[in-house]
Amino acid sequence: MTDHPRRRLVLASQSPARLGLLRQAGLAPEVVVSGVDEDAVTAPTPAELALALAEAKASVVAAKPEVKGALVIGCDSVLELDGRALGKPADPEEATARWKAMRGRAGMLQTGHCVYDTLSGRYSSATASTVVRFGDPTDEEIAAYVRSGEPLHVAGAFTLDGRSAPFIDGIDGDHGNVIGISLPLVRRLLAELGVGITELWAPPEG
Repeated sequence: MTDHPRRRLVLASQSPARLGLLRQAGLAPEVVVSGVDEDAVTAPTPAELALALAEAKASVVAAKPEVKGALVIGCDSVLELDGRALGKPADPEEATARWKAMRGRAGMLQTGHCVYDTLSGRYSSATASTVVRFGDPTDEEIAAYVRSGEPLHVAGAFTLDGRSAPFIDGIDGDHGNVIGISLPLVRRLLAELGVGITELWAPPEG
């Protein structure tokens, strides 16, 4: 029985959190940033916006000659609150207002996923949704968090694996999806393209 060479895997995102989750799952993606103008992408609902952004990122990177033959994963996350899609806050003032609006409430973290097979030209995509229940940080805690700079770099102005973790009471759904990528959904999208996720595992070290 001959072993097929492992397919190249490319992550169309500069998110360290997404890269970290994929590596923890035994994968070894290369990173190629799409450069997509996120403000130019529109959609009727937050879930559809997250999906449209993921598809745009994956397709732009998949078209690059240097990734020919690779599987490309594109992702994008937005927080849905009051029917609006909230991405990264523009400045500290917006991050502060966002947290004051979110505290004591629940929002829906929507992450669009798109896996593009550059060999076949086919792609598979879907959005994963996770409920996030925010705690009730004080004004002083919010101010300290905003001063840390972290909320300016993450969708929804929070993350489960950073300084905001103590201000999140819980989630309903896939925690990886909130961090930036749903590994169960990636597995299903790969399967739709005829690729088993275990075929992409990097060989064990040592």
